[in-house]
Order: sequence, then structure tokens, then C-alpha cells
Amino acid sequence: MNRILGYGFSLGCGALPALAVFACFFPPRQRRLADMRLSSSVWREGMLALFWMFCGGMALLTLTPRWVVWSLIDCLHGYRWNVGGYPFFERGTMNLKPFQTFRFDTYILAGNIIMFTPFGFFAALLWRGYTWRRALLTGVCITGFIECWQLCVGRAFDIDDLLFNTLGVLCGFWIWLGLRRLAPDFVRAFHVRPCKE
Repeated sequence: MNRILGYGFSLGCGALPALAVFACFFPPRQRRLADMRLSSSVWREGMLALFWMFCGGMALLTLTPRWVVWSLIDCLHGYRWNVGGYPFFERGTMNLKPFQTFRFDTYILAGNIIMFTPFGFFAALLWRGYTWRRALLTGVCITGFIECWQLCVGRAFDIDDLLFNTLGVLCGFWIWLGLRRLAPDFVRAFHVRPCKE
């Protein structure tokens, strides 16, 4: 449970700066929509803000060395920030043999799938024309970038992460498909619409 709280706290630490960036881009984005005679509902803007926050949290969690996340978790427990001379950039390791990492730990497997589900769900909800092929491409590209970057910050490129994170993105897309079938009017509220004259 402490581990989940720590990851949640780390996500929050990345989410707040992402929300600030979203707020900075909000006025020019609204002007651009108005120039194109389009409008975005409060529901859509709220969901976009949540998506930005999620992306910021995931960036902190996946693109930084492990000691950054551990230090944040230590701060949550009342300890000082631990910078202790650890390098930010350091060569990582590589696992190209499928189904090794998650063979014995179903919690990590489920966590990887669940953590990447929002990438597929939010993208399908917020942008028209998002298909399962785009969800697959999104999963491969995002996860591939993360895994390659982790080689530079002392973490690991793991083929299992690539497979199951991509599966998580596809699961998010499938959840959106179910929601669209059950509540199509609700889903349409998250799309941009032509302005009323």
C-alpha cells in the first residue's frame, strides 16, 4: 500500500507542473479555436487538463532515474530529499527476452497495463477519428520512447514493458469503445464543436 501511495504522490508531483503548462497554453488555444469557429466545452477542457496532468505525472514516474521517485517517496514519509551524489544520466540495462519480468509478479503486470490505459482512453475520448490502429501506434511509440530513454537514466529497456504498456493503451481504447456504445451523447460532449452563429 505504501508503494501505491508513493507512486500516487510521485504522479501528483509531475501533475502540478503539467497543469501549470496547460494553463499557460489555454488562452492561445482558445483563440485558435475561435479563429476556426470551433468551441470546446467545459467538460472537454476539464478532461484535457486531467490528461495533461496524467502525462506530467507519468513523465516524472517513467523518464527520471529511480532515485528521483524513491526520494519523493522518502519526502512523503518525512525524510529529507536524497540527492546523495546519484547521477541523472547513467547507462541502463536491457531485456529483450519476452515474458521474463512479469513471469512471477502479476501485480506489476496489472500495474503496467492499468498505468497506460489512460493514454488510449483520453486520446479516443478527446479526438475524433481515433482508431484501434492509432491506439496501437500510440502505445508502441510512447512506450518505445520511454523504454529507450530509460536506457540513458540508469533504468532498463524491457520488452515486457513495451508489450504490456501497449496492451494498456489498447485497453483504454476498448474501454472508450464500450462507453461510446453505452452513452454516445456523453462521449460527444468531449469533442470540439462548431460555434453557434
